[in-house]
Amino acid sequence: MPQSIAANEPVIIDEKANPYRDCIQGLANQPITVVRLLRDAVNENPVLVKKLAFTLPEIRDVVGRLVENRPRVAIIAGAPDHPAHLLDRPHALMAALRIWEQGGVPFLFHVPVICDGTAQNNIGQSYSLASRNTTATAVNITFEGHSYHAAYVIAGCDKSPSAVVAGLAAADRARAHRGDQAPVWAVFAPAHVLKGGEIPEGTRRLLEKVARDADGAGHDDLGGDIRENMRYILQCTSDEAFAGLLERARLLGLIDGAMERRILDELAAATCDSKGGICAFNGTGNSSRTMLAAFGLTPPALELLTDVPPYDAVASGVDTLFSVFNRPEYAIGNLLKANFANFVRVHNATGSSSNMLLHLPFMMRHAGFDITIDDYQAVRTETPVPEIFAHSLTENRDTYVLAQQMAEGQNRGMESIYRVLADLGVAMDLDAPTILGKSWKERIAGLDHPVDLSLGDKSVIRATPVRQRSGVDVITGSFFDNCAVKTSGMSDHLLSHFNDHVFIVRYYENEHVCNADFAAPDLVERLMNTEGVTPELIRAIVTRNGGDVTTDMSVRDMLAQGHLSFAFVIGGQGPQAYGMPEMFSPSQNLRHHRILEASSMLITDGRYSGVTKGACIGHMVPEAFAGGGIGYLRNGDILRLDLTHLTLDWLECDAFLHGQEITGNPTHMPDRKDLFEQRHQRMLTRQLDIAACNVMEHVSNAGRGIVPETVDRRAVHSWR
Repeated sequence: MPQSIAANEPVIIDEKANPYRDCIQGLANQPITVVRLLRDAVNENPVLVKKLAFTLPEIRDVVGRLVENRPRVAIIAGAPDHPAHLLDRPHALMAALRIWEQGGVPFLFHVPVICDGTAQNNIGQSYSLASRNTTATAVNITFEGHSYHAAYVIAGCDKSPSAVVAGLAAADRARAHRGDQAPVWAVFAPAHVLKGGEIPEGTRRLLEKVARDADGAGHDDLGGDIRENMRYILQCTSDEAFAGLLERARLLGLIDGAMERRILDELAAATCDSKGGICAFNGTGNSSRTMLAAFGLTPPALELLTDVPPYDAVASGVDTLFSVFNRPEYAIGNLLKANFANFVRVHNATGSSSNMLLHLPFMMRHAGFDITIDDYQAVRTETPVPEIFAHSLTENRDTYVLAQQMAEGQNRGMESIYRVLADLGVAMDLDAPTILGKSWKERIAGLDHPVDLSLGDKSVIRATPVRQRSGVDVITGSFFDNCAVKTSGMSDHLLSHFNDHVFIVRYYENEHVCNADFAAPDLVERLMNTEGVTPELIRAIVTRNGGDVTTDMSVRDMLAQGHLSFAFVIGGQGPQAYGMPEMFSPSQNLRHHRILEASSMLITDGRYSGVTKGACIGHMVPEAFAGGGIGYLRNGDILRLDLTHLTLDWLECDAFLHGQEITGNPTHMPDRKDLFEQRHQRMLTRQLDIAACNVMEHVSNAGRGIVPETVDRRAVHSWR
């Protein structure tokens, strides 16, 4: 059992202001919340309390500590209607016990957390990113309003960890300006990993029958797509793919609606382990886990949990916090600044979520640093990083397995990643501080074997690079400022095949129409009937992409071989237009449609799920609603993607048909003005779907993190 240091020399926070000493109302109101919290902790942990010989304090004990300015530590947890937060309560109560043991004063508050899976492909996604902004504000309000000194954060899934970081960092920046309060310290304990499910045997047999029937009916592409998805661990993401595949099967007459419903219901019931957690894929939830650790905010004992942590692990996190009190160099703002470039490198090395390109500038700008995705790309360009994460949902190398490997001593989590990258010659800043009160150099000293080599191909973290190119790239072009593509989500074949490649635009104003096309039995016919698509254009595109038009090859075969390519553009999805929803459903349907995956890509001013695979370009700036070029594209336009020079350009059609490639910008074309105005009016009408209080007006663009105007304006400090 860890020993308390409070009895020897209790920590007093060194600062001029103490609102609890100087304001009788707070001193009168808050102690009862502390006693209630600790009473709950005592009642729900009788065995632990007996071992600790813990005595429940009285109100006057709390009053005394508040007047003395003992550390006021907010335990920040999530809402139990999110699977990642099902085990927060026992974790939080143990943290409360330890904070009091160490001489501090524990408080507990919760933040609402939208599950992006639950919100997927419905109106909920128009609230998802807005919830990040409002959560950051709520955390900041509570933390500042109650004058807490520090936070012990049980971090959840998706964008909520970034929101909590931002809210605390904003408080840290404001306190630096006021000058009469100590900075903000924080330690993060990411929620446990959700173990992936398995397809029930009976359901598997039904799926195999659908696949066989598809083969027998001449739809072997669908049969193959179903079998491929059956290789994945069962998670909400693979369920989404099955939903698209089964819709295709129903529309082809292979199954009826009742069978479709039966299979989907059986999959849903078998997906989540009852303990909950953050899904085991390397999406935004686990990318956020990686982010927190890479910034040095997470103690190793709390980095990769698979259950409620033992008390010793919780105590180590609390003790870490107490060890850095009155040491401003370990405040949250300083850790963000010192580890920014390190995180960019780790993010790329681990093939993490493209959503982090929104959340990273969001956090840093709340901390007062003038950071955009240009800074991200500058670090990425200055120090190329290989991929060292062999994460897989089909080969038993998911995040749950990574956590098991760490628990068994076969890696040391983030410390192993830093060690491997340093050994590979990546310019990691090993002098950067961490919440442990140590630099990375000190933390990885003596770590001669960062990965247990006896694991071989079973290891998630690799000492030898998986491949040289990974991460997320920032792309520029002739009709927009910047956008993002998750390079790590593309196979080496796609990276090569789509490099210097041309595409025909098929334009959509919402994802549902796009999904309907992807599921349609007459998809090929629909594509050929796209306005502006002519036999002459098809020949020019196929020839330019290296195909042969001299044979009698069918259009379907041209698509399957990847020479006839379409850019499925879903515009009007940006933050101001519609809250920047994730286009995960169409991305999954593209990824699990072998004809489309081989030939085509998605483009949007919205965003994607962190687990998205395939050629998916998002975060386009300016967004269509703000007059961006994506809002002026139309069916039959031609786009050229160059993954070597990281450009995406609009090409003049007439010149292209005559063998010339002249870049341009459709916003400069007079005949497109009416097209855009009509679309903009529809965007304004569609925006009414969202409650007025959550429309994202007066925010920066995606390249600047989609932060409120005041946050954007105040972000003036350099991170270098």
